[in-house]
Amino acid sequence: MSEKIIITFPDGNKKEVNKGINGLELASQISKSLAKESVAIKLNNEIKDIILPINSDASVAILKRDNEETLELIRHDCAHVMAEAVQELYPGTQVTIGPAIENGFYYDFARNEPFTLSDLPKIEKKMHEIIQRNESFIREVWSKDKVIKYFKDKGENYKVELINDLPANEEISIYKQGNWLDLCRGPHMVSTKHIGKAFKLMKVAGAYWRGDSSNAMLTRIYGTAWATEKELEQHLSQIEEAEKRDHRKLGKEMDLFHFQEEAPGAVFWHPKGWTLFQSLINYMRSRQDKAGYVETNTPDMMDKSLWETSGHWDKFSDMMFRTEAKDDKIYAIKPMNCPGAVEIFKQGLKSYRDLPFLLSEFGKVHRYEPSGALHGLMRVRAFTQDDAHIFCTEDQITEESKTVCDLILSIYKDFGFENVKIKFSDRPEKRVGDDAVWDKAEAALKDAMKATKLNYTFNPGEGAFYGPKLEFVLRDAIGRDWQCGTLQVDLNLPERLGATYVAEDGQKKIPVMLHRALFGSLERFTGILIEHYSGHLPLWLSPKQIVVATITSDTNDYAKEVRKKLLYAGLRVDIDLRNEKIGYKIREHSNTKIPIILAVGKKEEENKTVSVRRLGNNNTKNVLLEDFTKDLQKESLPPIQ
Repeated sequence: MSEKIIITFPDGNKKEVNKGINGLELASQISKSLAKESVAIKLNNEIKDIILPINSDASVAILKRDNEETLELIRHDCAHVMAEAVQELYPGTQVTIGPAIENGFYYDFARNEPFTLSDLPKIEKKMHEIIQRNESFIREVWSKDKVIKYFKDKGENYKVELINDLPANEEISIYKQGNWLDLCRGPHMVSTKHIGKAFKLMKVAGAYWRGDSSNAMLTRIYGTAWATEKELEQHLSQIEEAEKRDHRKLGKEMDLFHFQEEAPGAVFWHPKGWTLFQSLINYMRSRQDKAGYVETNTPDMMDKSLWETSGHWDKFSDMMFRTEAKDDKIYAIKPMNCPGAVEIFKQGLKSYRDLPFLLSEFGKVHRYEPSGALHGLMRVRAFTQDDAHIFCTEDQITEESKTVCDLILSIYKDFGFENVKIKFSDRPEKRVGDDAVWDKAEAALKDAMKATKLNYTFNPGEGAFYGPKLEFVLRDAIGRDWQCGTLQVDLNLPERLGATYVAEDGQKKIPVMLHRALFGSLERFTGILIEHYSGHLPLWLSPKQIVVATITSDTNDYAKEVRKKLLYAGLRVDIDLRNEKIGYKIREHSNTKIPIILAVGKKEEENKTVSVRRLGNNNTKNVLLEDFTKDLQKESLPPIQ
């Protein structure tokens, strides 16, 4: 008699089955139609091949192709098919590494002649042919010697290097599709036909082998893949729209900032851009003042010894800019503001009555991001964080975390972001502190999330090196997600740096440190705002809110009078007295995304009016200057007023 096991389905129902049953057989027992549509299983919350034997009691979900969790499999399968297509078309090409990524997949190839965009249609066509063959994905386990011999005989030297680096006892899995195979951990769907037609190869790029600039340059081919052709079309439309909204293009048109080679990853803010940047800081400063924070500022450069004590030097030193002084001391430009905040807290005796102690800082930090990762304002080496550190007792973690969450969501709403997702990130592999401390910190943050009653998802292994964190992800106007704010619970850094307070019993205790940033990087948030609004910033944020443009030169004096009145009302106003046609002036200022253009001529001067034209609206409206100024004063106020 066969040994029995218990399968628990997502709805809670249980089924007794023979040990060793696979997902496909299990689906067949439920219905033939389900078996036909099934492509994988979720075994104890981990996605696996559908033909994997189940040998013990387990929770099982049977996944169809249209399941949201199956999308990564579609992309992974698509990557394998692309690699097969490349090797069929271009014999002698070496296949290296090719994962599924957000929105798609890629593979890195070694070839004497790098691939170009003109090669992609041909590769795509071959991929469709391979998919039509409906080859099954078959997993095999090979010995290390067998795998090395196979790839060595094929001249796949990069694969041999990968395999040689694996532990001697590591199980090596191979996935086949027809006559083609690759080294792969899996999982995969049933066969190539399940990939479908909703994919497209997007671009080629150079990529160093294993990400090391001292290694050979490979060619990376990127693709995107979706469950349906409709989703593919939507994604391609989003990309097209994103190109129109690119903050680098708009930043140039609006004269906000620029970059140059002499300062890679650092922003040159122009007057208009700096006005926008300062508007964000002033807004956040006001919100933080009202929330009880006190603002500080800490040194940009500190001795190596502090970073060693904090743990940053051991875990983060490859990202730190450093310098050696004449006294042979090594200093590092701060990559984070946190140690400086602890040093401020340590000044003077603190009591439990002083907690929570809320310190904020608009701190400039520097991190050595790889040059290939730099991307306008979105990824820089020098950026400003709206940092704050809350020193509190363990009993205060829940309430303070709830308060921070409420503040973050309120602030995002002020900027037009109401679709916000929260991710819970637990301990990373590279971290400081023992597991008992991490257990405590993670439990405290989970309790805080229960208290907020906010929904969140898990992002395992992505916490900060000193504590678990919440990540706040904004969805912009065209459906893209941006991770911005964070809240982190830290039971490690205060102890490492010797921070204490006097508890109610008179004993010294180590405070809990909550790290929180709302914008995250102000540079990045500025880029997000520009793209979200497509340059059409809300009036209170616009660096130049109004341009007064003359219709004829004989109304210059009235134009100056209008500008003066608006300036006195606290508005940001330019004037255009050039001897150009009014239509030309309107087009030019509209291109630079000025929200309001006021045209003034003889009629307006006589009636003490202005002709108002708003960005994105071709209609004009003639209104009294006095009334318009009062209305605009109210409209231009930031949401905090």
